Order: sequence, then structure tokens, then C-alpha cells
Amino acid sequence: MTRLRKILIVVGGLILVFGGLFWWFSRPDVAQLDANAVTGARPKLSAPRQQTFPTVRIADAVGWPQGAKPVAAAGLQVNAFATGLDHPRWLYRLSNGDVLVAESNSPPRDGGGITNRVMKWLMGRAGAGVPSANRITLLRDADGDGVAEVRSTLLSAGNGLDSPFGMALVGEALYVGNHNALIRFPFKVGETKITAKGEKVVDLPGGGHWTRSVIASDDGNTLYVGVGSETNIADKGIEAEKNRAVILSVDPKTRRATIFASGLRNPVGMAFNPDTKRLWTVVNERDMLGSDMPPDYLTQVDFGSFYGWPWNYWGGYEDKRVRPGRPDLREYTARPDYALGAHTAPLGLTFAQDLQLGPNYINGAFVGLHGSWNRVPASGYKVIYVPFGAHGLPAPGVKPVDVLSGFLNADGKAMGRPVGVTADRTGALLVADDVGNVIWRVSAPGAAPRPAPTARPAAAR
Repeated sequence: MTRLRKILIVVGGLILVFGGLFWWFSRPDVAQLDANAVTGARPKLSAPRQQTFPTVRIADAVGWPQGAKPVAAAGLQVNAFATGLDHPRWLYRLSNGDVLVAESNSPPRDGGGITNRVMKWLMGRAGAGVPSANRITLLRDADGDGVAEVRSTLLSAGNGLDSPFGMALVGEALYVGNHNALIRFPFKVGETKITAKGEKVVDLPGGGHWTRSVIASDDGNTLYVGVGSETNIADKGIEAEKNRAVILSVDPKTRRATIFASGLRNPVGMAFNPDTKRLWTVVNERDMLGSDMPPDYLTQVDFGSFYGWPWNYWGGYEDKRVRPGRPDLREYTARPDYALGAHTAPLGLTFAQDLQLGPNYINGAFVGLHGSWNRVPASGYKVIYVPFGAHGLPAPGVKPVDVLSGFLNADGKAMGRPVGVTADRTGALLVADDVGNVIWRVSAPGAAPRPAPTARPAAAR
């Protein structure tokens, strides 16, 4: 046997061995529980299945065929409120009924390493690979027919937008959450274009989980800003997670930001429960513990609350991958109020009190589930309703109700992915679809319009 042949045999053997090992460790983890079992106030939790390689099961983004649309729950109907948008992510309704849409995407990832290349590939397959439009568009349905007939670019990159997301109007100041800063603009309800440059209020940690949701207190004196983690489980060290995985409390007058609640891996949608006036959020939990764990969640958030990330999840279950550990924090870890299933990616959140969808949707929360990229089978890809009971909490024992589904086709490809949700001026539910580039409108046939809401009191800038 020649020396060359021996080398080829050895090399071939190594390729087989390492290829086999790679195949073994990278096999997708398949769910052992039904997705609905991992929902509710007391979800069924399995032992974590730690993964060396993440499960990757992307629902390829294909968009909606001509004339197709998602499926509304029985007794409801759906139509396109606006089409032809560019990756619409977030919605905000003004007091006159105008709807602001953040057309946005993640900022460019720094560097060209393997992680960034893989993430770019994943985002491209999921429909999130397009450059950020960096635009906020104003939509107006003046005649109340459920279709926006007026469309105007309110703000663009030239105004200082940089991966914009959350929006909140306080008095005559419109606040916008860029991925790296909270900024504001002079604005009066009824205007359709802003020419001013954005004024920075506070810096925010940029990149990573980039969506910066914004909500204002009733008196306008406090703005709450959701900031997600840089990594999955503080993989770059806890120092890299400063002011991350938190909800920040911002005083717009003094421009001071403090931590309101922490240990929230990626808090996105926020809303005040109209009955209790308490702040709620939906949170995307950690990856690579298998297709069943841990559950994403909906929870009431109090000042000073700690929800465990990165050391613990769901009220104190230890993530043993995180080193050094912090067993001293387990007893201080708050348990979320309601599980939304594993890897469902909850983003949008709004309460039912501004909506008029019939007697089945009077007291509860609507959540936009963007959908999994790392679960077999896929989960999410729908808008759900969580009924509430007494004491301003989800009703005991109830499971979420599908309100808008059908975002995946028969081949498991994504025709759309729901993100932000809000009520329009008639009491219908608007849903941003960032793959279909549509704003969907869910309504109850024959429902009478609600009166326009009262504007919030003005506050000093």
C-alpha cells in the first residue's frame, strides 16, 4: 500500500468519524409534548435536553399567494387593512385613529465571522434578511371601511431612524425606540409628516435582540423601554449584558434611565391592563434546551422584579449551562403568570378592552406569536387570545384561543408571520405581518364602532 493511499484512508476515516459525530450532535430535537401542553398558568414542564447544536427548522418565507389570507376564528372575519409595506413590525394607534407602522429590521451585524454568517442565513430564510427600511408610515382609514386609503411617510432614516420599533406619543412629543437610543420628535395628532431630526433622550444598548418597545405611563412622566439580551445565556459574559434583559424606566424630563425589572431575556410587547393599571409584557425565553423547554411567557411586571435570566427560568429552574452559577438568586426569581408554549416567539401584546370582537373577547390579552425557528414541529405563527379572570390575571386552567391562524401553508412554509397587534378606531384588531408585508384587520361582522379614545394629557418634554 502506498503512502498516499494510507493517508487517504486515514483522512477518509476521520471525515467519516467527525461527520458522524456532527450528524449525531446536530440532529434536531423533536418535541415530546404537544405545544398546547406547555401553556397556561401551570404548564407541563419536561426535563431540559441540553443541545450542543441548536435545532434549526426554519419555515421558509414565501409570502401570500394572490387572494390568500390568514384564517380568523369562528364568528370573526379578516381583511387586508394595508398592503405593500416593507417588513412592518410594530403598530401604534393615535387618538384620532391614525395608525403608525414601524417598517424595520435588525441593524447590520458587525464582523464576518461564522456566527454572523449563520445568523444572516437564518434570517434570510425566515424572511428577516432584508435591510431595514428605517421608516414609520402613517395609515389613515378616514371613511371607516376597514381599509387605509391614506398613506404617508411620517419619519425615515433622514430623521434619525435606525432600526426603529416601539412608539409612544406623550403630549406633543413622539418617542421612538431605535435599537440603540430612545429618541423623540415634535408632533401633533393629525400631521402626516415630521421634518425635524430626532432628539436623543437616552442611549440604549444596541444590536443583539434589537427590538426596543416603548410604552408611556398614563401621566406621561415615565416611559418604559424593553431591552433584550445580547446573547442566549450571557455567552459573552455577564458584563456584556449591562442594561440588557430588562425593562428600563426612563424619565423624559431628566433623561435618566433606571432598571424597572430584570432577568427578562427578551421582553418585547408591553401593555397596561386597563382594569388594574399594571404593566404586562411578553418574553422570549432561552434556546438549546430542546423543543419543549422552556416556555415563552406573558407576565405582569412589578418594580424590582427579577425573572431569572440567565441563571434560572420559570420561577427558579436552574440552567446549569450558565457558569458561574447564582444559586443565591433562585429564591428571588419571580414565576411568570402565563406560559405561551416553547419557542413560540411572542412579540405583540394588547388588551381586549379597546376591542369589539364579541362576547368571547371582552377581558383578556391578544398576543402575536411570530413563530419558532428552532422547534420540531413548528410552534406559534398565529395570534392568540388569553382570557383573564378575577384579580386582573389569566383565568385559572384556561388555554389560549386561536384568533388568527393559517400563516403556514401545507408544506410548512411561512406565507406570513404576525408581530405587533393593536386596536383600530372601530374596535377591530390590527396585526402586522412582516413576511406578508400586510397589516391584517380582524373584525366582528356588524360590530358598531367605538368612540375615539381620549388623548393622553400633555407632559413637558
